[in-house]
Amino acid sequence: MMLRTTSRLTTATGATPKRIPKRATATAVALAATTLALGAPVAGAKDDHGGPGGHRHFTPGAPGVGDRYYPLAGNGGYDVRHYDIDGRYDPATDVWTATTVVSARATQDLSRFDLDFDGMTIRTLTVNGHAASYSRNGGELVVTPRHPVRRGTDLVVRVSYTGVPREFALPIGGGNSLRTGFMATDDGATVAGQPDVAAGWFPVNDHPRDKATYAFHVKVPTGLGVVANGVLKRTSSSKGWTRFDWRADEPMASYLATIDIGRWDVRRWTTTSGLPVYDAVDPDLVADPVYGPSIDASLARQGEVLDVLGAAFGRYPFGTVGAIVDDQPDLFFALETQTRPVYSKYFWPDGGDFVVAHELAHQWYGDDVALHDWQDIWLNEGWATYAEWVWAEHEGLFTPQDVFADAYAGIPADDPFWSFVVGQPPADDLFGNPVYLRGAMTLQVLRNRVGDTAFWQIARDWVRERGGGTGTTAQFIALAERVSGQQLDDLFDAWLFTGSKPTVTGLAAAARSGSALAGRTLDTSLAVRSWQGAFDRRVATGRY
Repeated sequence: MMLRTTSRLTTATGATPKRIPKRATATAVALAATTLALGAPVAGAKDDHGGPGGHRHFTPGAPGVGDRYYPLAGNGGYDVRHYDIDGRYDPATDVWTATTVVSARATQDLSRFDLDFDGMTIRTLTVNGHAASYSRNGGELVVTPRHPVRRGTDLVVRVSYTGVPREFALPIGGGNSLRTGFMATDDGATVAGQPDVAAGWFPVNDHPRDKATYAFHVKVPTGLGVVANGVLKRTSSSKGWTRFDWRADEPMASYLATIDIGRWDVRRWTTTSGLPVYDAVDPDLVADPVYGPSIDASLARQGEVLDVLGAAFGRYPFGTVGAIVDDQPDLFFALETQTRPVYSKYFWPDGGDFVVAHELAHQWYGDDVALHDWQDIWLNEGWATYAEWVWAEHEGLFTPQDVFADAYAGIPADDPFWSFVVGQPPADDLFGNPVYLRGAMTLQVLRNRVGDTAFWQIARDWVRERGGGTGTTAQFIALAERVSGQQLDDLFDAWLFTGSKPTVTGLAAAARSGSALAGRTLDTSLAVRSWQGAFDRRVATGRY
């Protein structure tokens, strides 16, 4: 994700943040959380079907995966394999009427289980073909099947529902927030945001730990289009409605799922490496003499960006790519929706190439390797910001070391930037400026310490070893130490878990007076500066 953050970079409490425990402790915590996510019995849970001797003990699945920032995100007791979402959206009423089939495998003997689902009215709900009872508690949908589900067996949940999908507000510090979720637009809807967007429009195990494949079958009034993740398989029209069938066969985290509805100028093409591209841009932007040419120019370079990033990070992890750019006046971020990022128009006319590099880098760092815990968001945003610096070097503008040195010299030690602990960010400012910039600076410090050969091997091994799954900060540190053969606790403690300006010496500390960035104070990333003015004006007037 790339968004506008405020300059008030403080912790949620104002207190000195706690440092992370040593990796052995962190690993133990991660293992404990994983056990909970896989459905270990919760203390005090009712044994609904127990008995003497060899009888099975069926227990409720946990109501969350154990993420300390979002305790009720995701659920335990099952592993989702596939979502099939079949729905109809009417822009005239904003009503979404759908049936979602969740195909999963039970990871424990289940008496009941939860799905994340916030809002709308449920019409019917079945489990393995039988009507099931359910209750709702906020964003938790608690399902009790007619028959308990044995560990290792299939769990097929079919939910039909209707209503206006839920929107969310993403806190960005300073009391400000951004509109996210299933957002109605002037001619349809945009679906984008994190961390808890999916539960607003379909029942889901809503945490990156449980990736799944997706199929989207979406009907809209004829004349509108639907753009989603993966590959468009077919379209068909009948009685004033057109159905779009999309399929994403590469597992993804639920917040990355998107269906974007409206009028689109669609461009299908193929990169020089043979990768199919599907771009969708609002026709109003295409016709705009300022936005249109600059958006076209940036999107035309997606293949080149992927070549540059692929040389650094390894082979692009998915079978398609593309972009979605709507003329939505209150969309103030870009999101790495898998294979087809959603972009705010405000990244253009300047900075578009950088945001494309940022969101495409997320396909490796954030999508292919997802977060195990939201606390580790720097692993996503630090790498994506670093990718912007790699792209700038490719363009002959400046090097990653230039950016690092100027930022280090230009931000004084008493600036709140340094008190923000990126390895443990405040929950109400999860996407604060330092997560991006200090996260990327941490990577440059690592590169300076271990050398280019080891650094790029770390970058590629992280994806090669954890692609398709998740990763934690502790695991990244362990990989960096294994590849480099060095002990790196001091580096990561200082840059990720200390609320003060780290000390560096020599070249790493020196600002380059001849750099194009000399004397500037950097914001979240290079691309974001191009649209700060638009955001700030709307915040000042309350129109955001």
